Amino acid sequence: MASTIRLHVEHAVGAGQTVPLAPGQAHYLFGVMRRGPGDMVEVFDGRNGGWSAEIVEARKKAGTLRCVAQVAPQRDPPDLWLCFAPIKKGRTDFIVEKAAELGAARICPVQTEFTNSERIRRDRLQAHAVEAAEQCGGTFVPEVADLVPLGRVLDRWEAGRRLMFCDEGSAGPANAPGPETRGEPWAILVGPEGGFSQAERQRLSTFEGAAPASLGPRILRADTAAVAAMVLWQSALGDWT
Repeated sequence: MASTIRLHVEHAVGAGQTVPLAPGQAHYLFGVMRRGPGDMVEVFDGRNGGWSAEIVEARKKAGTLRCVAQVAPQRDPPDLWLCFAPIKKGRTDFIVEKAAELGAARICPVQTEFTNSERIRRDRLQAHAVEAAEQCGGTFVPEVADLVPLGRVLDRWEAGRRLMFCDEGSAGPANAPGPETRGEPWAILVGPEGGFSQAERQRLSTFEGAAPASLGPRILRADTAAVAAMVLWQSALGDWT
């Protein structure tokens, strides 16, 4: 039996709705996967759950699907942002993919004093988030924001959003925020490979709504730390419990 192909589409999905394919999706579906009219795929738009859809038109750079039945309800993640300092290309890709799989609502690259990467390809990282959702059965794709300096992020911080600040300087038994904050909007901040500067650490330690957190007794690589922090938060305050 052929495996189910899942596609994230920009067009709204719903009963009887026709959905146009983007050129890249048409090439993948018809040229690479060799699907054609009458074959079924699964589609989701990030708002209306997953739907089985029939291929009704197949061309080289275009195509049309028709939604048949809903196969999965819409499942949105908790109101959790992952803020992280970009690192090497492949490892930054890994962070974005795992954040999408683990239930981040928004992914926010930040520029710190010790960040090695001075720029990102936002469109490429967004594509990785889409691919992660397609492959893991998700119905939601987190937005990947532009790279913004940490100071500016903190200056414009959303009122009422708490911040779980993961500092390698506080290595010790792993700890997560208390259960009294369940249901509140949160963000996780993970620093670069070189850690936060003293000035950044000082500002974060006095930042309103910030809660320092340890990820255990070992110093973790930045990509490992991002995954560990999300697992810690989800197991304590997220939709895993």
